[in-house]
Amino acid sequence: MTAPDWLPESGITMFKRLFGLLLLSVTAAAAIYAALLFAPKTNGTDYKLNINKGQGMSAVARKLEADGRIYSRHILLSAAYAAGMHETLKSGSYKLPDNLSAWQILTLLHEHTPDKIRIQIPEGVRFAQMRRIINDTDNISHDTARLSDAELMAKISPDAAPLAAEGMFFPDTYEIDAESSDIQIFQAAYRLMQRELEQAWATRQPGLPYQTPYELLIMASIIEKETGHAADRADISAVFRNRLAINMRLQTDPTVIYGMGDAYQGNIRRSDLERDTPYNTYTRHGLTPTPIALPGRAALQAAAHPSDAQYLYFVSRQDGTGKSQFSHNLQEHNAAVRRYILKK
Repeated sequence: MTAPDWLPESGITMFKRLFGLLLLSVTAAAAIYAALLFAPKTNGTDYKLNINKGQGMSAVARKLEADGRIYSRHILLSAAYAAGMHETLKSGSYKLPDNLSAWQILTLLHEHTPDKIRIQIPEGVRFAQMRRIINDTDNISHDTARLSDAELMAKISPDAAPLAAEGMFFPDTYEIDAESSDIQIFQAAYRLMQRELEQAWATRQPGLPYQTPYELLIMASIIEKETGHAADRADISAVFRNRLAINMRLQTDPTVIYGMGDAYQGNIRRSDLERDTPYNTYTRHGLTPTPIALPGRAALQAAAHPSDAQYLYFVSRQDGTGKSQFSHNLQEHNAAVRRYILKK
């Protein structure tokens, strides 16, 4: 680039100096950018990067920077967008060798399949929802997709074959090798639920109204669906224990909703509470025939260890905390309903 002809000699000299400084600055910035992008970063150990389904490059870059695996997340992000690699992330677990540059990591994530696939099964989902989560997971072999629940149970274990699938799988995060069979997830979740249920049953309080571990599992699933507030679980368990002890109906909405199946559209009407199904605990005494969800460890422990309270009723406080108001008798309960539900 040459200076304009109309500049005086002193101006030309100044122009050349400014241009030289600008060129030097651009060159230095480019060198720094290249160093941050292409220079390997050493930490002394290999690294496992977990990418959840739907997680974007921005979150991944932030984690890599926080864990000291790249020099700058901004450099990685700009390179990803410039190269069109920002929308190609595959969920799963990647083993990254030590001493990689940001560009090498970006290329590996773009071109390779994860070493491990991570599937998260949330607490409280139904078995049908668990199946949908697994069927929607990429980079695994969907060998169970066309099996009925009964056929799937038979494949998992001879001991599982005669059982209903609902509630028999532990909600957790599971990892399997990429492209391996989804049956491994079901088998692992089934085995883990058996261990957790055995432990809860072996350490349960004496005098509970449950004759088998399966009945404890049913109660845990009801507790799981009744509250997500940790401090309330033991008291809710006590309410249901106390009701069973006096042959009082459980009268819990989640069981009615489960019995409604696809007919449930987000609202329970009085006619739904009066319509008899095997899962309607307003019309039938005792436990439901099967669990109604996949209970987690906290719900299992609450079923095995209810509080000592003699409550018979509870109602949501509807104050944004998720907590319930517990009552010993119908008079207290009606007062709680007026206060928290009717706002009187």
